[in-house]
Formats: sequence, structure tokens, C-alpha cells
Amino acid sequence: MTRSKYSKAFKVLSKKAIFSSAEGRKAGIPPRMLAYFYQKGMIEKVSRGMYKIKDIDFDSAFEWEDLAITALSIPNGVICLISALCYYGLTDEIMREFWIAIPHATTAPSRKNTRIARMRNITFGQTTVKIGNKKIKIFDRERTVVDSFRYLDKETALKSLKAYLNASQDTKPDIDKLLKYAKKLRVDLTPYISAFTL
Repeated sequence: MTRSKYSKAFKVLSKKAIFSSAEGRKAGIPPRMLAYFYQKGMIEKVSRGMYKIKDIDFDSAFEWEDLAITALSIPNGVICLISALCYYGLTDEIMREFWIAIPHATTAPSRKNTRIARMRNITFGQTTVKIGNKKIKIFDRERTVVDSFRYLDKETALKSLKAYLNASQDTKPDIDKLLKYAKKLRVDLTPYISAFTL
């Protein structure tokens, strides 16, 4: 690829975690050449019309690389629910698919091994984390715990709350913030918090 006349275009595209075929065209790489580079294994197809450069550097965060690439490939996508619980260490469940939230009015895109959750208030409790050298949108710990009671089974939700309340000194729970989030999202956590903190 270094000797290709498309090298300069790929250098520009390599600054993105993923790029669309339209962005490839804009950079000067026609669709037939994207297909060629894909067949040669120089780029990977993330989903229909979405690619990533094969040697993208996600540093030592390889454990979360696929989740990060999937989240980045979805416009306005935010890591949520099981994926966020796994990232924060608030569940012992295995992440069998990537959970990504999108705005409620948005059409859900199709991604391999991905569960899309259409949510209102998508900016509420949204933060960013650095995975490798990329900033990825994710709901913070408090929003993730509250959403567990809204979207997941009760056992998973209760375990996530217990793990949140028993977190180490580095990630000390913020009960006031948690209750504020619960009120805004219309979830009554008070009896569960009382039971776990007595």
C-alpha cells in the first residue's frame, strides 16, 4: 500500500477509526479500488459500506477494539447496557454481542453481533472513554446502572447495582447522582439501595 497511488488517501483515512465508502470516494479512492483493497486484505469491512484500515493502532486496548470499532461505525452510537456494564466491571456476564444505544427517532443500522437499543435522552449521562487512541461515547456508570433496571432482567440489574455500591475507592459510588438519574429516568431505586446499604 505504501507504493500505491492511493497511499496519500489512505494516510488521511487512517486518522479515522472507520470510514465509509463515501469518505473513501471523497479522499480519491473509487469503490472498485476499495473492493480490491478489501480482497487483498489491506482493509477490513466493518459493515456494509464501512471499512477500517487493517493495521489501525488501538494500542493495548485490544480487549475492547471490536466494541470500539462497532460503536464508531454507528452515527450517534453510545455504548450501553451489557457492554457498558462489562467495560465498568459491573457484571459477571460475558459480552456475547455489542450493545449500542442510538437516538429513539433513528433507524437502527444492522451490525454483526450487535444489539441496538433505541433510547430517548441519549445525551443524558453520556461521557467518553479512550480506547486505544480513540475517544468512544459511552453512558457513565450511573446511567448504565439505572438503564439496567429499565431494559434488562431484574437479576442482572440488581447485580449491577450491588457491584456499583461495592466499588473500590477509585470508583467510589455517587449515590446522590445515581438517585438523580433514577428520578429523571423514572426508576425507583430507593428500596434496593436501602437493602444493599443497611
